[in-house]
Amino acid sequence: MTSTVPETQSTGRMPLEERKVLASTLVGTSIEWYDFFIYAQAAGLVLAPLFLAPVAESNPGLAQVLAFATIGISFLFRPLGAVVAGYLGDKLGRKKMLVFTLILMGLSTSLIGLLPTYAAIGIAAPILLILLRILQGFSAGGEWGGAALMAVEHAPTARRGYFGAFPQIGVPVGMILATSTLWMLTSSMSPEAFMEWGWRIPFLLSIVLIAVGYVIRRAVEESPVFKDLQRRKQESSAPLRQLFRHNTKSVILTAVIFIGNNAAGYLLIAFFATYAVTVLGMDRPTVLLATTLASFGWLVFTLWGGRISDRLGRVRTFQIGYGFLALWAVPMWFLIDTGDIVWYFVALFVMTFGLGLSYGPQASLYAEMFPANVRYSGVSIGYALGAILGGAFAPMIAEALMGATGQSWTIGVYIAVAALVSLAGVSLVKETKGVDLHA
Repeated sequence: MTSTVPETQSTGRMPLEERKVLASTLVGTSIEWYDFFIYAQAAGLVLAPLFLAPVAESNPGLAQVLAFATIGISFLFRPLGAVVAGYLGDKLGRKKMLVFTLILMGLSTSLIGLLPTYAAIGIAAPILLILLRILQGFSAGGEWGGAALMAVEHAPTARRGYFGAFPQIGVPVGMILATSTLWMLTSSMSPEAFMEWGWRIPFLLSIVLIAVGYVIRRAVEESPVFKDLQRRKQESSAPLRQLFRHNTKSVILTAVIFIGNNAAGYLLIAFFATYAVTVLGMDRPTVLLATTLASFGWLVFTLWGGRISDRLGRVRTFQIGYGFLALWAVPMWFLIDTGDIVWYFVALFVMTFGLGLSYGPQASLYAEMFPANVRYSGVSIGYALGAILGGAFAPMIAEALMGATGQSWTIGVYIAVAALVSLAGVSLVKETKGVDLHA
């Protein structure tokens, strides 16, 4: 059975429903990742002294490592979110789970903005913080798979890579929103005011963003592939059992393919700005602005990576991205260590070329690797496992490498190795471009 999704009109004008789907997946994932990245950046800037005060006073370096570790804790619960959302998404539909995960992420993020600090409630403060991080991880585990499938399963066959890149660019858009918000706040108030109450504002802004995302996502039709499954009554009574009985290799490969991109991406999100400010002594607002501007490269190259994968193929596009990332991972540190803001920007911007080409085709590749009745479960679980192996503790590992060696380029070696592992993984995949998604 071939795809029943209508191809884009010869006039070049995209049908209304397709535009709604792309807007929904882009806005939703942007909001989800804004929430996630606000925490990641706050972990590098303020959370250690606010929520780990006794450790920060006696050993600031250890406190920062622990603050970065709280980023990783939420990743451990992504597989659970992926299992639950994947099971329900394969049974009840993609749309319902997208709305649920969006609301859950927004509530947990907003509550972080209301948390009392260690000075107010003692040990209960970091405990509550970790519990809310767990909810964020659970939500993120279910979010990506649903957004990716809504985009790819609505796409014309020849444009799946391009459509699938829209939920992907939600990551750099969320990064841009998070970093620019912090830049505006740190530029407009004193460091004391930001530490006292200003850091809460980005978390509380999530309430407004979630309302916008909810309205947009509610207006989108269910995935046509899922509708087709319902019509043919092929919903599985136990999709997880079928997934691991027949598709274990694909789950493992999807996890391995994501390691390098997620590790490098989380250094861009959570580590580089902290390193530039605390180690190199660079100005915090300027560093945040440069990081925000560099993230536009991630956005552009991710969208381009999805588009060119419709011509070159998913595997070849990934290979180019990971090969470039492995080559640039070490040299970039010599530019960063100059302490010059222009070279800092150049180092990050050039890295986003490799990030984009190894991220843009991901949604389409993953969707094409699994049969329809276990697809949500397969892509979500593989993505979540790859995030644990890649980005969960990347900032903490980077901080530990710096502490142990005192040489920043060793972090580049770590990223290069991760990129090469993922390059090997994607090279084991047979090209998927054009496969029948209804099968």
